[in-house]
Amino acid sequence: MQYKQYSLHNFRQIPQINILTEEQKFVIEVVGTVLPFKTDNYVVDELIDWTNFENDPIFILNFPQKDMLDEASFRKVASLLKNNSPRKIVQEEVKKIRLKLNPNPAGQESNVPVFEGERLTGIQHKYREIVLFFPTQGQTCHAYCTFCFRWSQFALNDFKFAMKEADKLVRYLKANPQITDVLFTGGDPAVMKTRFFEEYFNALVEADIPNLKNIRIGTKSLAYWPYRFTTDDDADDLLNLFRKVKKNGINIALMAHFNHPRELKTDAVREAIERLIEAGVQIRSQSPILRNINDSADIWAENWEEQVALGVIPYYMFVARDTGAQDYFAVSLKRAWQIYRNAYNQVSGICRTVKGPSMSCSPGKIQIMGVSEVNGEKVFVLNFLQGRDPSWVGKPFFAKYDPNAIWIDDLEPAFDESNFFYEEAYYELLA
Repeated sequence: MQYKQYSLHNFRQIPQINILTEEQKFVIEVVGTVLPFKTDNYVVDELIDWTNFENDPIFILNFPQKDMLDEASFRKVASLLKNNSPRKIVQEEVKKIRLKLNPNPAGQESNVPVFEGERLTGIQHKYREIVLFFPTQGQTCHAYCTFCFRWSQFALNDFKFAMKEADKLVRYLKANPQITDVLFTGGDPAVMKTRFFEEYFNALVEADIPNLKNIRIGTKSLAYWPYRFTTDDDADDLLNLFRKVKKNGINIALMAHFNHPRELKTDAVREAIERLIEAGVQIRSQSPILRNINDSADIWAENWEEQVALGVIPYYMFVARDTGAQDYFAVSLKRAWQIYRNAYNQVSGICRTVKGPSMSCSPGKIQIMGVSEVNGEKVFVLNFLQGRDPSWVGKPFFAKYDPNAIWIDDLEPAFDESNFFYEEAYYELLA
């Protein structure tokens, strides 16, 4: 299939879009002016159920919805567009709205290391064993998810992470022997041509870094453009590169984003998964739990079962981050845990590799382990799956039970404690 991209400028050319009313199309234009909007012909033609598009999870995952903006912001942008206001005025108002949507969630700026007297804006190093690398050529996606926590990468230059110098990455890895994993992220690195993958991967292989054990690739491409691994012009070259890296003793792990089981059911995605596994690539899956998309135990159980049947390892269930359209997608922590537990109970042990529900917040990945009662007080039981300080990992701790909480900031320590156990050390680390 030939790739065709749709954005705010040409989405009215999508044949199926004529099903929408003019008002519905205008909503896409208003919200898409604030939050990034892009999709492609694979999503449009093979994933969306256009007979029920208003409730279709894949449509909502790709096409902006009115309630993704607060009412005042929507009215303001709608008025500017209807009045054909000058572009500069629209952009100024849109930037104000974007800055109110927490474009830098979980303190990502604080993860950027200073090395050899330079701030490495294309690297994040939050956890001891893993470093994130943002290749310049991979800072877009085949299609944008409306829940994306990195939406500011595409909308606000002030919050963009990117780097193209592989030698700096190599020197940083050699200087930090505790690092075992490099995660290529974005955007979506899989939008890159294979020649760029070769530049980065060959540099890592040739550097012969003893501590480097795993190269991870964070990508939504299996769900949104599986042809990247099957029929794209350089798909075979990419798989051969993966084989080469594997033969040199470095594991390749594809961190795939599957938000709904429908993304696993086309012939194209099944072929892509099969080819990747044949090339020695390990595929792990992750997704946030999202209201209006997958906030159902049955959907999650089906998702995990489909993945395992195809050779994919369920890895993480996340809580939607506190950024962008969080209010539209948010599920309470109580309900997220209940959905996780009920889905977990439906599947066999081979599916139970998944960890969650997990909040990727500034201190680390905090898992909601359950709701319990301790000394007569109802509490959330929490645990660090990853932490800025590795000593925090695996230590259960407790928060007051709040059935409406949707993020760590909504929680208070239980038992009249003034702080969670990690907070003092956390603020010292940030300082």
